[in-house]
Amino acid sequence: MLNTFPVNYRLLIAYEGTNYCGWQYQPNKPTIVGTLKDVFAEVFKKDVYILGASRTDAGVHALGQVALVTASLNLDPEILRRAWNGRLPSSISIRALEYAPKEFYPFAHVYEKTYYYHFFTKRPLPFIARYGALGPYRFDYGRLQEALSVFIGTHDFRSFCASGEIENTVRTITHISLEHIKRYDIYRITVKGPGFLRYMIRRIVGASLEYASDPDCLISELTDALQACNPQQKFLTAPPQGLMLRKIQYKSSLDKSTSENLLFNT
Repeated sequence: MLNTFPVNYRLLIAYEGTNYCGWQYQPNKPTIVGTLKDVFAEVFKKDVYILGASRTDAGVHALGQVALVTASLNLDPEILRRAWNGRLPSSISIRALEYAPKEFYPFAHVYEKTYYYHFFTKRPLPFIARYGALGPYRFDYGRLQEALSVFIGTHDFRSFCASGEIENTVRTITHISLEHIKRYDIYRITVKGPGFLRYMIRRIVGASLEYASDPDCLISELTDALQACNPQQKFLTAPPQGLMLRKIQYKSSLDKSTSENLLFNT
């Protein structure tokens, strides 16, 4: 049924970010939100408001982005999802869609966000090339684990975020791990925490890979850079194509709901 009263939906979305200038809408540039809004207007002849839980940057991918969608349209959520999905490009997929509880706000009550960073040490297979960055040809696995562990805990990450950040730059990383996925010969760094600054994960990964591939680099160079709270530090920022928003978990009185379960147990 159509109406003129705003209706809120909660959306779980995946996208391949290679050809987009990020999640956030930008005039005259291809973005995830811009594409979603344009297709919605084509299909339903109405405007839509979309607010995402994470503002991923240009070239970054997502498997579990969560968004609040508001429109003067009241359709069965599954019908709406299928109609909307049917006109979206193959690089964007709405995995689930439901009516949003009144209290839902995508930035609020986040328990944990999980990001993956994928990298290769040699030319990858074509069908996975877009989902990872080409890292150093050689690196020391143990040194990379050592470097990543420096960033676990609560720190002021001003040295490892975009230089224009003016907000509070203290964040908490609850987990960082490293694994090698032999089937695709790809390395995966998993990073978890309640929230991250712009470029934060990519700068941490870039610095850690530099340390792991340079035996002359001292671990104190990483700890000193972290403590300096200066975004002009010397370490490189890892490329965006390796980064993927894996999932978002929300706090709940009964459990910790996840972006992969849009029932959310509320």
